[in-house]
Amino acid sequence: MGDFNTESVSFIFIPMHTWHWRTWNHLPYLVCDLLTPWVHGFFTQQFWGRSPQELTPVLHPAATTHRVKQVHGNTVLSASTAVTPPNWGDVPLPEADGLVSDAGQQALWVCSADCTPVLIGDVTTGQVAAIHAGWRGTARKIVPQAIAQMQAQGSRLEDLRIALGPAIAGEVYQVSTRVAAEVTATVLSLGPAPTQTLQTQDLLTAVQPLPRPPLLPDPDPGRLRLDVRCVNVLQLEQLGIDSTQVAIAPHCTYQNPDHFFSYRRTQEKKVQWSGIVSH
Repeated sequence: MGDFNTESVSFIFIPMHTWHWRTWNHLPYLVCDLLTPWVHGFFTQQFWGRSPQELTPVLHPAATTHRVKQVHGNTVLSASTAVTPPNWGDVPLPEADGLVSDAGQQALWVCSADCTPVLIGDVTTGQVAAIHAGWRGTARKIVPQAIAQMQAQGSRLEDLRIALGPAIAGEVYQVSTRVAAEVTATVLSLGPAPTQTLQTQDLLTAVQPLPRPPLLPDPDPGRLRLDVRCVNVLQLEQLGIDSTQVAIAPHCTYQNPDHFFSYRRTQEKKVQWSGIVSH
């Protein structure tokens, strides 16, 4: 990725909710006050080497562990279809990028490096969801897909609380115009033209009316900077979810090597885990 001049361009997020650092055995992880009703955590690279089975007792000693084989899609499964036994290495994991609880005391886990970990809780039913939302999943609206499944299980939109964890920030996330178009098309009415043929200026013009444009220009030809978390928030707003129900972590995985792995920064296949426990 090329060097950026960020003096004139930045993504500014003023948090409406507070994020706190907590520790377990002197190892740091993040929690969000919006998700206070649920035991949860956005874990850091300091927990590297610990599996979800080992991390679940950090949150809840009696909870069952649920995870999937993430494939950058938009499949969301019920947690009962993805029970992770102690010998999970001998059992194929189902392929998906999201889980929705269907019982109490289920710990749902997703892993990420630069992609967005999304944790959702329902204040009325107590059910939760954990979602891995990279640019591919976001382009396929995986978070609205998970919410639709929660609604099918009795959730109301106004009862949801949604936290978007540490991920690569838009100010440093350089992508191709094709990728930018594919993701941005989910929140814009771009007309009948295929997204592959849209030009940079077409996209920039289309996003100008938005209060938080998810795209910014880039000095390299055929490139833009993309704020994936911003696109997810815009998708949530289109569902009718109020901004007070959504929190975005003020942390960038790419710019914070002390706490987070970033594939874009190091090209290493290392991840951090995020989990939440249902009531």
